Amino acid sequence: MAAQVPPVADERDGLIAYLDQQRDAFVSVSFGLTEEQIRMTPTAGSLSVGGLIKHVTTCERGWADRMAAAPDIPAPPKPSTEAAASAWGDDFRVTDDDTLERLLAGLAGVGDRTREVLQRADLDAAVPVPHDAPWFPKDVDAWSVRWVAMHIVEELARHAGHADIVRESIDGATMYELVAAREGWPETDWLKPWRPAD
Repeated sequence: MAAQVPPVADERDGLIAYLDQQRDAFVSVSFGLTEEQIRMTPTAGSLSVGGLIKHVTTCERGWADRMAAAPDIPAPPKPSTEAAASAWGDDFRVTDDDTLERLLAGLAGVGDRTREVLQRADLDAAVPVPHDAPWFPKDVDAWSVRWVAMHIVEELARHAGHADIVRESIDGATMYELVAAREGWPETDWLKPWRPAD
């Protein structure tokens, strides 16, 4: 994907394009990392590139399910609410079974699902607000599909920024250098595509 979203035809096209762009940032930020490096937590916090990819995939999947079910509530998750609450934060942890390839495939798959939902959804449809976590407002009954799509853009962008900082802390690589390397941009005096250290 190019460094900029292509021209969009309408609101729906714009929502899908910006979601695709923000999702693609995780492909760039993980470009060239080893399995060990996707697990590294080099900043003062506990975030890793792999954990961030895993987290945004989980978040987007939940919101896509809510948009697809609107105006109804989606089927409850397989684990109980209590089990989900006790596992809160596990989606930031990279397990031994997680590989970069699997994590990126999961993100791409949820992107396909979100894109399919948004292509057919009524953007004004009411999406019931979940009230099972303290950060959800108690005085709002529903958001629109449009609102939820924008929220996913915000969620992806926030965590793509976190991933940028983690990646730069690992090997100094920055986003445009990584995109240039992925896409084969020519080297200039002011932008050199990322290369692995010797």
